[in-house]
Amino acid sequence: MPKSTNQKLKLLYILKILSEQTDEDHLISVKQLIEELEKLDIKAERKSIYDDINQLIDFGYDIISVKSRVNGGYYLASRDFELAELKILVEVVQSSKFITLKKSRELIAKIETLASKAEAKQLQRQVYVANRIKTANESIYYIVDDIHRAIQNNEQISFQYLEWNMEKELVPRHDGKQYVISPWALTCKDDNYYLIAHDKEEDKIKHFRVDKMGSIKVLTGVKREGAALFERFDIADYANKTFSMYGGKEETVTLLLRNHLIGVVMDRFGKEAAIRKRDDEYFSVRVTLAVSGQFFGWLTGLGDGAKLIAPEETVEQYKRHLQEILHNY
Repeated sequence: MPKSTNQKLKLLYILKILSEQTDEDHLISVKQLIEELEKLDIKAERKSIYDDINQLIDFGYDIISVKSRVNGGYYLASRDFELAELKILVEVVQSSKFITLKKSRELIAKIETLASKAEAKQLQRQVYVANRIKTANESIYYIVDDIHRAIQNNEQISFQYLEWNMEKELVPRHDGKQYVISPWALTCKDDNYYLIAHDKEEDKIKHFRVDKMGSIKVLTGVKREGAALFERFDIADYANKTFSMYGGKEETVTLLLRNHLIGVVMDRFGKEAAIRKRDDEYFSVRVTLAVSGQFFGWLTGLGDGAKLIAPEETVEQYKRHLQEILHNY
């Protein structure tokens, strides 16, 4: 009787079965392995299964044999990712606003294939993507890929920058104006993905929301500009100074805060922030940041536990900001 076309692939199918169906809590016996192979039209005997598994072990796969008359069998012990690591990856994908709902589900489904079927069910239990705020730009993967390619090849890009209209549609800003910039880096901030780039028109560093970029083109052969600016540019420092990635005039400000807000300051500005204890109730911090409405909003959110005390010009600007808001009420 001729062998099936799958017979030559027996070793690979054994590995596939072990990968999909087994883990530390789910073993498979030799008898069950033979039955699974029969479903694939592959004939196997007990001795050949032992030999195949030993070959896989010799090749480097961490296959454990559990000796027991009742629940004995084999399982694949080591994988590229542990279950806890996969759970973190799933959480990152589902919480990332710049990945669309459709792409999030597709990517999580791929992550699930890195675990056994039983472990994948645990991953599925923690997936709550439907009601998360997500971007509507389905081209996000390709946009990121184009940006990386432009950075790698030292080339400029052009694109349209999008904004929401009252019909809840993403439409081009400024009558479809084509932005031409030199991309230098990508960074995540406040659950959004940003491109850090050099704008030739203003000869300055700017940032753009990647999910609001459309019709992107890599300008092949057009070399990037702004290298001198980026030689002394610290992306992490830039992101920390720029509240919610809204620009503003960079200032060194001093805040007076109640001691219970030390954690808020550490989370926002890091351990390098210049903190000085004032008394048993207050401390001050001196930081350089972009003064904007978003910074003022963050400061207001701290309530009466925080006070802007310097420089005087910025203090007056903050007062006007508060007065303008009160004027609406």
